[in-house]
Amino acid sequence: MKSALFVDFDNVYSGLRKLDQTVADRFARQPLAWITWIVQCLELPEHVPLDSKRRVLVRRCYLNPQAYQRFRPSFNLAGFEIIDCPALTSEGKTSTDIHMVLDIIDLLQHETRYDEFIVFSADADFTPVLRKLRRWDRRTTVLAIGFPSAAYRASADLLIDQDDFIRKALGFKDDDDTLPLETSELATPIGSDTEFLARACRDIVEQTVDESTVAVPLAKLAAKVLANVKGMDASTWAGHGSFRELLESWNLASLRITSDGGGTIYDPQRHSVPSRAQPDSSTSIDDELKQVVKVVHQEVANSSQPVPCSRLASVLTRQFGSLAADWNGQGTFRKFVETLNVAPLRFDWSFSGGSVRDPARHPHVGLERTPNVDMSKWDGDAALLQIATQIHEVSSVPLLSPTDYQLVFTFIAKDLKDHQFDLKETGKRVRDALRDAGGVGSRLDVNWVLRGLLMRGHEFGKNEDTAESLSRKTANNVRSLCLREQMLLDRATDTAILRWFGVSE
Repeated sequence: MKSALFVDFDNVYSGLRKLDQTVADRFARQPLAWITWIVQCLELPEHVPLDSKRRVLVRRCYLNPQAYQRFRPSFNLAGFEIIDCPALTSEGKTSTDIHMVLDIIDLLQHETRYDEFIVFSADADFTPVLRKLRRWDRRTTVLAIGFPSAAYRASADLLIDQDDFIRKALGFKDDDDTLPLETSELATPIGSDTEFLARACRDIVEQTVDESTVAVPLAKLAAKVLANVKGMDASTWAGHGSFRELLESWNLASLRITSDGGGTIYDPQRHSVPSRAQPDSSTSIDDELKQVVKVVHQEVANSSQPVPCSRLASVLTRQFGSLAADWNGQGTFRKFVETLNVAPLRFDWSFSGGSVRDPARHPHVGLERTPNVDMSKWDGDAALLQIATQIHEVSSVPLLSPTDYQLVFTFIAKDLKDHQFDLKETGKRVRDALRDAGGVGSRLDVNWVLRGLLMRGHEFGKNEDTAESLSRKTANNVRSLCLREQMLLDRATDTAILRWFGVSE
């Protein structure tokens, strides 16, 4: 696949700098590293031929030499053409956007057919050119730092997640710091991130195989992990999709894994090689899948609310271990359940890991995609929930309850009294404090609040970090996002935003 890359340096660098100066500098000084990631690791847009490989034939960086001349050598060494875009106005406005658009249109008509256009910019002015490229049947990939508009996101075939770019392309690991595990107990920390969960899981696996005199079935092992590692989600398996994939991600040089009969794991030095399991003629795979569908219906029928997919995955893992080890060859829980005919039930993947519901018994409030929520946290205010849901849909504002947002603001303010602000570490501590207090909210939700404050120019540690100040600035940020998305801010909506974030009028 022939690709052309266009980098609005000023836009990306300034956006990263608002989040973390170190991250921004690595982007500017090591472009060859993230170019390699784009070529070798970044997924391809939809509707490209199978077995395609990305070849970035054009690399152009649009840079203001008056401000960023010091970064020119790094991009030269990475094979970029550098287009100087000096400031043309007293406010520092450059001609980058028009240069990029003209160059994109020029390559669109070039004798070499470029299949993919990669744009690094959060500037929504590029929305029309993305749509033009789509009309000409070209793929578009976008990296936008900050909060790109809904129209801009929808116009791209592939939107590079900025957290993935920072972690994987720039090499900033985002794992929680972990303490050495005691060999006498299993590590089961509440709210652990994927690395900690994987370590706790590996301890159980190695301990169980070591204590067993025979090969251990993967289904039994998976059930034991779920029972002992708090926070382990059977729908994701610490980011690996299936239990089998999690096992194979480790370097278990002394252990072997088989696939027959649902799979086993064993130590060839101590255990005999498991015999090849004979198919059970009384239960075919089709019959087992029918039983899975039946269990899904039973779980939904027994619940007054939509059933979280994490809970459903745990139930299926316990009852159908041979399927759940690798989700019947589908690799991930989501792909597996989407192959099942569970009508009239519906899966919704738009919030908190997904849920499954019965449309006849679990109606949504106002919008088809309203996530499963606890109305008690909204004080039974269905009108506020409906407006908050609309805002969430158009701008990706986390759909936390007013109570949870107040906890987030309170814990941010409290944390900053004891620690210097750092986006990653502050986000971790606030997320942990939120969970310890029984609140609902992920690390991504907390980071959304922190990034929104940074993008609006808030400077942490300047004696303006009270919960009241943070809530008002977040409400103002949400107002701006709504206006950008052309959402009508009438009196009722504006008042609802203030109530949502606990701002007194």
